[in-house]
Amino acid sequence: MQKQISNLDKLTLSNDFLFKHVMLRKRICKHILEELLHTRIADITYLEAEQTIDVYPDSHGIRLDVRIADAANTHYNLEMQVKNPVNRATGKFLLPKRTRYYQAMLDTDMLQKGQDYDELSPTYIIFFCLFDFFQDTQRIYTFKKRCLENMNIELADEAVIMFLNTLGTKGDVSPDIQSLFDYINSNTINSNFTREVADTIVEIKNDKKVRDAYMTYEMRMKDLRDEAHAEGLAEGKAQGLAEGKAEGLAEGKAKGLAEGKAEEKTATAKRLLSMGLFVEDIAKATSLSVEQVEAIKAE
Repeated sequence: MQKQISNLDKLTLSNDFLFKHVMLRKRICKHILEELLHTRIADITYLEAEQTIDVYPDSHGIRLDVRIADAANTHYNLEMQVKNPVNRATGKFLLPKRTRYYQAMLDTDMLQKGQDYDELSPTYIIFFCLFDFFQDTQRIYTFKKRCLENMNIELADEAVIMFLNTLGTKGDVSPDIQSLFDYINSNTINSNFTREVADTIVEIKNDKKVRDAYMTYEMRMKDLRDEAHAEGLAEGKAQGLAEGKAEGLAEGKAKGLAEGKAEEKTATAKRLLSMGLFVEDIAKATSLSVEQVEAIKAE
């Protein structure tokens, strides 16, 4: 039990569990959105059933994204991304397709609540990345759909994707956003805003409900790792059996061919012996050794 608690105490804002709990503090989250989008937001509400961590398995494991709607019914999806995930089988980076998946989830959720297509709310998918995915040192990469033939023509579907590069050096951001990037990267407190974030983190870590939720989260993550490990072992065993079977078939086939060829040589040698040919000539004709032909003759 003590180990789980000490693990929580060591978490920083770059940890997705702690990041979600900080973003569930309305004042902090609202201020970040206002600073990023350079606009005033009257109020925000959280789309989760409760303003606590959602610990449950789905098709992609544990979900720790933050879903928000503001007073103008614009929807936001925020997530911390520490590593740049890669499909090991294909070598392709997963983040671009993940934004597509999140967009689909946001839209599907709205449509399930009875909205028509033209009533779909504006959406922002925002990733806080501790790496520069596009390698252009921009602090913020903002994506909207545009016509390739004329980049001045925008597809006004009101869907925006933003990658925040905490390591970026190009492009303007507000002082509070830059101080937040510094805090995420190195826990450096250099503004009133990051002081508020740091104090909030201390408060969160001392909250018994959060500590209990974190222990549940840790146990669930361990279960998922164990399940993945077991599946990997089973898959490896099955693959090994299949490979062994294939090797056995190949070995058996090779052995059968060799035996068949040897029998054919023996039969040929017997026919030649019956015709009265010399042993040496038969050995040359069948590629058998003289000793082998002598043994066949002795039979």
